[in-house]
Amino acid sequence: MKTVTGLFDDHSDARNAVSALELAGVPSKDISIVSNNADNHHVEDSNAAEGAGTGAGIGAVVGGAGGLLTGLGLMAIPGVGPVVAAGWLAATAAGAAAGAVAGGAAGGIVGALTSSGVSEDDAHVYAEGVRRGGSVVTAKVEDALVPEAEAILQRSNLVNPAERRSAYNEQGWKSFDDTLDPYDTTRIEEERNRYRRPGL
Repeated sequence: MKTVTGLFDDHSDARNAVSALELAGVPSKDISIVSNNADNHHVEDSNAAEGAGTGAGIGAVVGGAGGLLTGLGLMAIPGVGPVVAAGWLAATAAGAAAGAVAGGAAGGIVGALTSSGVSEDDAHVYAEGVRRGGSVVTAKVEDALVPEAEAILQRSNLVNPAERRSAYNEQGWKSFDDTLDPYDTTRIEEERNRYRRPGL
């Protein structure tokens, strides 16, 4: 198994990637999505919304009849703010954040990403991307499906993490800081306009 991860500026691109991964045969239980909720995305009634602050129930709804996206629930991630999320990464992020508060360990979304195999540099970019209005899709994929899963993420308007890191660095950013205030809707829209492709 290998973990494939992608950052998307647009929530609909992330949702499309999740659906395409499921259609390609990646089980819903092996896929996660974490999206900034500044746009108040529609969230289905589910157990994922219950106990969202602790991550309880986030993974419990995965694999249901409607696939991963029917299990989206609300939770809060330090430094990011409110997100809609489903899957193992969301539960790990919430659990890691709780552990970090209790024991001073590296936690939250960066800790969840790095523990799943994402490099620390990329994990900071992905976390900052969600803070600035984006969405992260992560999937644990059987080795034989890795090339197809990576192609699916690319086709879904994937953000290049090295290019985005460089753009963030030009603005004085060094790394994700969960003690900072989440972006408000105005700042998120400014971010999206900064990276929006012409004609979109």
